[in-house]
Amino acid sequence: MKKWILIGGLFHVMVQFTAAQPVPAGDENIPFLMTFGNTANPSWGDDDYSQTFFFLIPENFTDPIYIRIFDPDIGGENDEVRGEFDTRTTFEIFGGQGCQTDPDAIETDPTGNYKSGNLLASRAFGQDQRYDNNWYTFGPFNPTEGEYIEKWNGYVFKIIIEGIAGDDGNLYRMFLSTEQSDNKAIEGANAFAYEYSFRMHDNPNEVSHIYPFVDDRTVIVRQSNFDWDNDGLIRIVSVARKGQLSKVSGDNVWGEDEFQILDEEHNTSLDMQLIKSRSPVTRNNNVVINVRNQYNELLPFYVIPLGGVPQYKYNIGIKKQSD
Repeated sequence: MKKWILIGGLFHVMVQFTAAQPVPAGDENIPFLMTFGNTANPSWGDDDYSQTFFFLIPENFTDPIYIRIFDPDIGGENDEVRGEFDTRTTFEIFGGQGCQTDPDAIETDPTGNYKSGNLLASRAFGQDQRYDNNWYTFGPFNPTEGEYIEKWNGYVFKIIIEGIAGDDGNLYRMFLSTEQSDNKAIEGANAFAYEYSFRMHDNPNEVSHIYPFVDDRTVIVRQSNFDWDNDGLIRIVSVARKGQLSKVSGDNVWGEDEFQILDEEHNTSLDMQLIKSRSPVTRNNNVVINVRNQYNELLPFYVIPLGGVPQYKYNIGIKKQSD
């Protein structure tokens, strides 16, 4: 099913959400989210050992919700070992006033009051075969335990994932569900982040996608990426852009690229396509990316892109020449 929701605030746009909340979502084609233990070398792909995601629940949804984590423990076939598995990872869920609206909550570094709001649930995971390749469920939560955001007509929950010990890589996925023991989507819900830490595919034929939303205040976009190991390129597609290429970083360094936003791209999502090199093939590549506007404000990545996956419209901007 599909639902249209009016997003307000500094801009107004009709947004199409579908009933699906896996994180990462299918259209993103990202294998796993990634968080390393806090003694890991940053050259393994994690700049700060912390990741934050937000879940948006429409205000007309009143049933209990659950936040489910796939493979939250350390060990087994999915996680990245360094020597022996010795890492612990915390998953903390917040709601209430300031959960999302505190400025520190939406910055890229885990500093200041980034754990704003009310702590609703938390758990630390080490090596635990019960949750290897399996699900752990937080909840139930009443949707009104989140922070109400008027411009989005909904309640927001925050989850912070942090490596608090060890040097291994924890690879995991999430799902916002109506059920404790199954993945059942919430119609009209979505998830978003302001910085993404994740594992790339090993197969160069697989193209991953992230979808930053560009509001009508954005004139310039600056994408920053960390530890890409020079593995390929980023291609940007939009309703007005067929395929602009953008730079990726080297090993253990940040790379930046900047481009102007076209008028037709306001209040739409960009499709940032993450394309790997075919030779040499880089395996187990963990990367970090964020996008800011000309005011140094972070643009959110929605797992279900607002307005749908952007499709290039070749006739935009074509003008008939005068004789």
